[in-house]
Amino acid sequence: MHDDTHADLGPVGVWTFTFDAQPAGAVRDAAAEIEELGYGAIWFGEAFGRESFGQAWLLLSATTRLTIASGIANIAFRDPIAAATATRTLGDAFPGRYLLGLGGHRVDDTVHDLDGYPMPARGRAVHTMRAYLDSMDAVPAHGPRPEPAPRRVLAALGPKMLELAAERTWGAHPYFVPVAHTRSARQIMGPDAFLGVELAVVLDTDVARARELATTHVAMYVQSAPHQQANVRRLGFGDEDIVGGPSRRLVDAIVAYGDTDVLRQRVREHLDAGADHVCVQVLTAAPGELPVRQWRELAPALTDLGKGAAAVAPR
Repeated sequence: MHDDTHADLGPVGVWTFTFDAQPAGAVRDAAAEIEELGYGAIWFGEAFGRESFGQAWLLLSATTRLTIASGIANIAFRDPIAAATATRTLGDAFPGRYLLGLGGHRVDDTVHDLDGYPMPARGRAVHTMRAYLDSMDAVPAHGPRPEPAPRRVLAALGPKMLELAAERTWGAHPYFVPVAHTRSARQIMGPDAFLGVELAVVLDTDVARARELATTHVAMYVQSAPHQQANVRRLGFGDEDIVGGPSRRLVDAIVAYGDTDVLRQRVREHLDAGADHVCVQVLTAAPGELPVRQWRELAPALTDLGKGAAAVAPR
């Protein structure tokens, strides 16, 4: 049953890493403008910039209607007690507007070095995530329990994680995926689970220049993120698409590049394939700068696509 107290994410949101490179005042101003442009949500990653829940508070306090979504809060960066209590705090302060996306780096049986930072050993991905959710749910509430309870989604790619997302959370937030993955994810999760898909885009009518930027983006992930490479292989891409640099076929499947009509069409394809919401990550030649011009130019073309988020109750 649809719960009207939950903010509707709408068909399209913004996904960005660029807030980490900006002072707090610039982040507030950008968030307020994104809201006024008509986007339904802001999604942000977590690397080694601002801590995820602190970033969420900054964005929530700068807006009045938008859903603010972690995409994702890394489970390797905090224990479940911290995640549970921080989520409740945001849910209490900003009812219905915070969406917790969970995911993270995992290894089997050794300490992993992530960009020079030692990370604790993790077990199998699905087992680890299930245990993390169990631990979050077991944390007692010594303060207010927010109503409505904040929603959760998982950064799910493979079939088992997608099944867990549908079973234990509001749904899934796949990152770095083609339309074929969206179609498969909807089939795996069923009709009711929320599916919010990240889509990288380059808004540039110089197609050769746009493709070069898109290729750099895809190369970074297939070379440095084993789980992303495994996912594209699962979708039928082979050595000819990955080894020695991404093929044009792979680049074109992952990134939409060109004018606003081309980008709008790719968003529409994800929605038609079963996505409830597509969050657009604008790629530019200056990755630390806020792509405000592109957000403004894309807003009229994307925000009227007219398909809202899944009308299901939170889990």
